[in-house]
Amino acid sequence: MRLVSTTEGAGILLGDEVALVAPDMLTLLDMDLETVPTERRVALAETRLLAPVPRPPKFLAIGLNYALHVAESGMKPPEHQLWFNKQSTCVVGPGAPIEIPTASSMVDYEGELAFVIGRRCRHVSASDAPSVIAGYTIVNDVSVRDWQMRTQTMTMGKSFDTHGPSGPCIVTPDELGDPHGLRLRTWVNGDLRQDAKTDDLIFNCYEMVEHLTTAFTLEVGDLIATGTPAGVGMAMKPPGWLKSGDTVRIEIDGIGTLENPVINEGA
Repeated sequence: MRLVSTTEGAGILLGDEVALVAPDMLTLLDMDLETVPTERRVALAETRLLAPVPRPPKFLAIGLNYALHVAESGMKPPEHQLWFNKQSTCVVGPGAPIEIPTASSMVDYEGELAFVIGRRCRHVSASDAPSVIAGYTIVNDVSVRDWQMRTQTMTMGKSFDTHGPSGPCIVTPDELGDPHGLRLRTWVNGDLRQDAKTDDLIFNCYEMVEHLTTAFTLEVGDLIATGTPAGVGMAMKPPGWLKSGDTVRIEIDGIGTLENPVINEGA
């Protein structure tokens, strides 16, 4: 199934229509999707897609999780998983603008596979991790690089408003299959910047769940970004920072396309 949030409510994507089955995604994720009624529908053309989870309880992201990205960053491969949080207020949906803040022009894109937690859980082994994942989506981990580097937590530089685009949908595991062999590509204005496969992840999705739940509870709707591959703007010479008028498009096999324009803050 493909689950979406719209201005009309949350539901199941059925061709060019959405079967509206819940007021919001967190409610939908708690439902038995095999038995929900699908008679109430709205045409995609008559509504607007929001971020699949417009305000996730937690938005967690892992750093340096593709070997080639580690190399282009001039870093050593991490011995342990490197986690930071993005404030949930940074989340926006497909088509929503990414703002270049007045505080910095060093704004970068990061195309990423992400997954959404479907069941409250703690102490989940990697082998059991698939049972707590509701599905997979796309995230652009937009980063303000100078602010990111000011503190080891990186949170300030990762959490500016509009810097967490996600979507267009949540694809359930039974439809997507193995998430560790998907092609991920990122374009800026039609220029291909990132082209990788998720089998290059240093720590895979299931290992991430095991690691995180060793420390704390994951809840329904938590959004987990799995890291970005090589090709970020920071590594270009000169750096390829985003600017007003740009468009960022991210595609992942089996999930779809997340596209967002770039504007100046307050435009």
